[in-house]
Amino acid sequence: MKTVLIIGAGPAGLTAAYDLKKQMGDDVRVVIVEESGAIGGISQTIRHNGNRMDLGGHRFFSKNAQVNALWQEIMPMQGAPSKDDIILGREIKLAAGGPDPQKEDRAMLLRTRVSRIYFLRKFFDYPISIKAQTFINMGLVRTIKAGCGYLWSCVIKKPVTSLENFYINRFGRPLYEMFFEGYTEKLWGVHPRHIAPDWGAQRVKELSLMKALLTAITKPFRKADAKVATSLIEQFSYPKYGPGQFWETMAADAKKLGAELHMNMRAKRFERSDDGSIAAVICENSAEEEIRFACDAVFSSMPVKDLFEAMPGMDKEAADVAAALPYRDFMTVGLLVRKLNLKNQTAHKTLGNIVPDCWIYIQERDVKIGRLQIFNNWSPYMVADPENTVWVGLEYFCTEGDEMWTMSDEDFIAFAAKELAHIGVIDEDSILDSVRVRVKKAYPAYFGAYAQMDKVRDALDTVPNLYCIGRNGQHRYNNMDHSMLTALEASRLLREGIADRSALWNVNTEEEYHEEVSEEEAKKDA
Repeated sequence: MKTVLIIGAGPAGLTAAYDLKKQMGDDVRVVIVEESGAIGGISQTIRHNGNRMDLGGHRFFSKNAQVNALWQEIMPMQGAPSKDDIILGREIKLAAGGPDPQKEDRAMLLRTRVSRIYFLRKFFDYPISIKAQTFINMGLVRTIKAGCGYLWSCVIKKPVTSLENFYINRFGRPLYEMFFEGYTEKLWGVHPRHIAPDWGAQRVKELSLMKALLTAITKPFRKADAKVATSLIEQFSYPKYGPGQFWETMAADAKKLGAELHMNMRAKRFERSDDGSIAAVICENSAEEEIRFACDAVFSSMPVKDLFEAMPGMDKEAADVAAALPYRDFMTVGLLVRKLNLKNQTAHKTLGNIVPDCWIYIQERDVKIGRLQIFNNWSPYMVADPENTVWVGLEYFCTEGDEMWTMSDEDFIAFAAKELAHIGVIDEDSILDSVRVRVKKAYPAYFGAYAQMDKVRDALDTVPNLYCIGRNGQHRYNNMDHSMLTALEASRLLREGIADRSALWNVNTEEEYHEEVSEEEAKKDA
């Protein structure tokens, strides 16, 4: 029997464990070690006084059939209306024979995607759309500048040597400065001119003003069955109690199949054989006791930086690059409030008639908050009293040890509340409850030593039985489904005895936007 040691109980690690046990059964011993006491990594759900908070916001949407099937296998789509569907009289597509979320917890909800930008104390579509309200919100002068800037960018292209140039080429300088520059600097803590264009190529991909313009112009003249450019998804799946519920359920199912799960267990160092493979992983539990796990293979979703530090015999140059790889840390402040000051001027019906957004990108330069989540809109079951209170998450991007990170919970919550009041979203005296959560190494960053990531990858590929999976395991800003795909690919490579890791590293390199779907595809799903 082979023993596979999996580091990390996030989406990648749990998917790998579940798939290995499902495919190989008793022919493999699967051991998962998780440094923290929580399941799901950055996709975990925080519980606080009867309310639940999603770290980062996680839509369950994928173009990959294998991932969609796995989601459905673990948590079936709702077959009856959810609480807010019933109260609001909403008609949605229900799955035949699916669970009733009012009676069963193991249920996936069908949700409407609404995400907008908050700028100039007004709402803009995300991504920016070509319509009258956009121009009204921007004002005449900004609109003229944006149009001229975009036309100039179509004629004069900058060398794609930075994220700044990538955005300017795609949208023009005025729009870049309005909608990308400030937010990107909030996210990464450095100016976009110092960030590799990989970030834009991965996250923006085919989105462009030209596509939006052509779609807007041709829409009145298109036949109903015409094939047109892709657009953003309008609906997605979401677990009744947030993403953490899904991963806790998968962990339980993996354990039923025979996987072992050790919480509060940190991978401390590796032992290597003469051929360079990993012979064992030495872990440390919460009592600071060392436990040795002999293994035939290791699936690692731990940060590459930490992996190199614990791995003896690695190439010195690659190790130096790994040690310098940058990360961005993350904090969320949960605020329970009586109401929001934002008015719902959309056609979307919501409980309490609050704005319908799942999250709002805060582009205002006079505050540090990056994004605002409204958990009532993700799932009514995330909030103890969704009809009379609003449960929001204020997201901040920071660096471990900086001024924001080291502030006390009380001081930072007060700071965050003042920011949200300053931009007109709430009144401070409306706050009923609060909590703050910090997450280390939430975002692998695309600047600094990242430029030499190829050396790190080459060095990792010299370890014959090591499979790097997930966001931190590959130092790549993967969406949740892509993290799962790295795990499924690693499982396949191990089972088929394939030594080449190219297919594993190439997950999430397709040149299309993650949340775009063609109208033809949408009709197939309808």
